[in-house]
Amino acid sequence: MLMTKYGHACVRLERDGRVLVLDPGEYSGDEAWAGADAVLLTHEHQDHVDLERLAAARAVNPGLVVHTHPALAAELGGRAVAVGESFEAAGFAVRAVGGEHAETVDGLPGCPNLGYLVEGLYHPGDSFFVPEEPVETLLVPASGPWVKLSEAVEFTRAIGPARAFPVHDAHLSEIGLENFDAWLDWKGGTAYARPELGVPVELA
Repeated sequence: MLMTKYGHACVRLERDGRVLVLDPGEYSGDEAWAGADAVLLTHEHQDHVDLERLAAARAVNPGLVVHTHPALAAELGGRAVAVGESFEAAGFAVRAVGGEHAETVDGLPGCPNLGYLVEGLYHPGDSFFVPEEPVETLLVPASGPWVKLSEAVEFTRAIGPARAFPVHDAHLSEIGLENFDAWLDWKGGTAYARPELGVPVELA
């Protein structure tokens, strides 16, 4: 399985000519959508779903399937996914976990958020939900109004993956990225690396 990181929260998974894209938001660019067979959306915020690019991708591929939580699925004409549900997307085995967006302040944003386990890879969306299932590859959120560095480190330790890569990092400066990477490499308790945007990484 190949994983390619695009802007912010988006990763693209490829295997045997099939393409599954997770959270292609407005910071992710056009390339993330190319040839997509299915899309997983954790929640409705614009940094996780780009409605204009979604419409363009559907025009190219009317069979494109969007999997997301029920409220957003109804809005987008996608497939509704329940917490705890296992299903197949673009030939990949997926399990939905979590259910709620991490709190920023005063109960906000108070919206649903699904994390996705895709054959050992875990994308938590905007949450620090720790699933019961083992995780080989963790996509750890690096920045946002709901993210605290120490929580990202503790989240990574609690899951104990074989490797971790950062996501949700468009808000950070170059100095901020270097600082986050240094802490996760030092205290995360896993093999941590920042993949180059647009360059595939082979996952065993």
